[in-house]
Amino acid sequence: MTLENLVKINQLKSEPPDKREFDGLAMAAADRLFDSQVEALSFSSRFDLAYNAAHGLALAALRASGYRSDKRYLVFQCLAYTTNLSKTQIRIFSRCHEKRNLAEYEGQYEIDEQLLSELILSTKALLEYVKEIKL
Repeated sequence: MTLENLVKINQLKSEPPDKREFDGLAMAAADRLFDSQVEALSFSSRFDLAYNAAHGLALAALRASGYRSDKRYLVFQCLAYTTNLSKTQIRIFSRCHEKRNLAEYEGQYEIDEQLLSELILSTKALLEYVKEIKL
């Protein structure tokens, strides 16, 4: 499935990129990513910060490609089309999305430092990719 196919089935909206929006998303995500590495914070705070940084960067990449989505999971799935990240990195984001939803909506909370480390590393790679995007 391509991004245009997702537009045709109303999963994405085609919308021209906006530099100001892109820059704001990238800046806020970089701040969150930095803060997620402060070990004095609780695990849940660090995970939320890293997850939201990843989402902001994924959304920035999608917006830079000329699309918009209001579905968090889809923003991560579109990374296969909007970035050069590996399938493994994209799966980490999807896995973290599932963990986040279980914690937020079903109270299933689990401390997984390894997953947090993988999330931070993958988000750093996504940040480097986004930094190279020129609008």
